[in-house]
Amino acid sequence: MTRRPVGAAEIRRANRGWWDTDADAYQAEHGTFLGEVDFVWCPEGLREADARLLGDVTGRRVLELGAGAAAAARWLAAEGARPVALDLSAGMLRHAAEAADRTGVRVPLVQADALALPFADAAFEVVCTAFGAIPFVDDSAAAMREVARVLRPGGRWVFSVTHPMRWIFLDDPGEGGLTAVHSYFDRSPYVEQDAHGVATYVEQHRTLGDRVRELVGAGFRLLDLVEPEWPAGHEGIWGQWSPLRGRLFPGTAIFVAEKPAT
Repeated sequence: MTRRPVGAAEIRRANRGWWDTDADAYQAEHGTFLGEVDFVWCPEGLREADARLLGDVTGRRVLELGAGAAAAARWLAAEGARPVALDLSAGMLRHAAEAADRTGVRVPLVQADALALPFADAAFEVVCTAFGAIPFVDDSAAAMREVARVLRPGGRWVFSVTHPMRWIFLDDPGEGGLTAVHSYFDRSPYVEQDAHGVATYVEQHRTLGDRVRELVGAGFRLLDLVEPEWPAGHEGIWGQWSPLRGRLFPGTAIFVAEKPAT
């Protein structure tokens, strides 16, 4: 693993290939925690059923970006919304289709890039993602503009990402992850690569200020920034998320924004 510049085409190939290859292992490891008809915002376990960051979704057209196995989209459908689940990975969408067969809750599935959404202007009233798309594209400001394009005036855009301050530390859930080793201001992507130096996984870092500027630049109004606390009794570990770290500093940032009505 390293931090280095990566071109847009290499990023797209790497991440689509990673999630296609890793889909089975990811669902085996995290599927129970995420549920099959549930909307979990983050490893801290904050659920939309409790947080209601999207507002009343009844009858609303909702786009879930980076939907993975689309558990959140199915939960939205069960809540009376009209969701569409979009992901770059065919492997993850295969799991979404299989879960639809198991649960009987079906939503439209679309394979596409978040930087080129295949929808008309103002097609949705809500767009959301829990750790999908935004950390994995090279130009997240452009992704914000795409979201703004497909949202109707007055629509809501809510997304969760790794809390930017986590990039200061090693990707370690134990004591090794409590010492600051990286500059918060280094936006170099985190890259995993094969023996030939070809990227196999790429994730992007932006500061809190970067995210706010991306939202404002796309025409959004920031309503809230939620930093979920680690809940008492939650002893699970998900990658670098752990009770040890979660009780000391935030692991997730959830941005709640809206497209002005006028």
